[in-house]
Amino acid sequence: MLRYVLRQMIVMGSSLLAASALIFSVVELVPGDPASFMLGTGAQPETLAALRQQIGLDQPLALRYAAWLGAILHGDFGTSFTYKTPIAGMIAERLQVSLPLALMALALAIALALPVGLYAAARRDRAGDGLAMGTTHLGIALPNFWFAMLLVLVFAVRLRWLPAGGFPGWSDPLAALTSLILPATALALPQAAILARVLRSALVETMGQDYIRTARAKGLTAGQALRRHALRNALIPVLTILGMQFSFLLAGAIIIENVFYLPGLGRMIFQAITQRDLIVVQSAVLVLVAAVIAVTFLVDLAYGAVDPRLRRA
Repeated sequence: MLRYVLRQMIVMGSSLLAASALIFSVVELVPGDPASFMLGTGAQPETLAALRQQIGLDQPLALRYAAWLGAILHGDFGTSFTYKTPIAGMIAERLQVSLPLALMALALAIALALPVGLYAAARRDRAGDGLAMGTTHLGIALPNFWFAMLLVLVFAVRLRWLPAGGFPGWSDPLAALTSLILPATALALPQAAILARVLRSALVETMGQDYIRTARAKGLTAGQALRRHALRNALIPVLTILGMQFSFLLAGAIIIENVFYLPGLGRMIFQAITQRDLIVVQSAVLVLVAAVIAVTFLVDLAYGAVDPRLRRA
């Protein structure tokens, strides 16, 4: 198992290094000059040159990348061109919204998908299976921003049970969690539909294996064989989808954060792009990529725990 973990750690480190080079190169190739954007179109050339030198834009690309990567390895993500504040503090502040939102949405998606997937697999090719899968089609087809606005109209405007938007901060944990319920639900619906379909397909395929028929021959009911034997062996594709979903929920909630006026990481990246604050974009995207790679690493470890054959491969 130790060998398996070390191998995955090497892959994770190599992927992160390659991703950092790609992120820096792509952001640097974006048209436009941050110094000109900061000073405006009427700035004098001498002033532009001084600002470019101050923020390091006059150095070669390779030197800028090496300096940026070296600073990040020491925990320094740089300073925002626009707000003149350390980027590490900005990211940490926004993660206090985005990370709980992603975790709540993922937990809700699992809580919805697991019983639906088990129910559909246990009633394969029957009316219950068709109803469950039809519902998942609807969940995938509905845009999450439209569903978010529908939730606001029902639960915030008409019933007044939940707030329509904003984030009060963690000084009041109950109010903070309450403000995340609607956006987490809007994010969880399509992910739960996808997860339920994957789980149902994996369970149906697993139920056709010889060892399941042997378990049934020993006296287990179909439901017992499904829960005791098929579920664990069907988890590998489900774990893959879960890892991808968490990465999407952490990085891809820009629209939902704007619908609910949440000061999350996705909204910060969107604002930094519009303000040409490239150092913020680079650092924040690298944090998201690192989170995706870390989740993938954990999913690979979960593979080894679920299927010992992968550790011996």
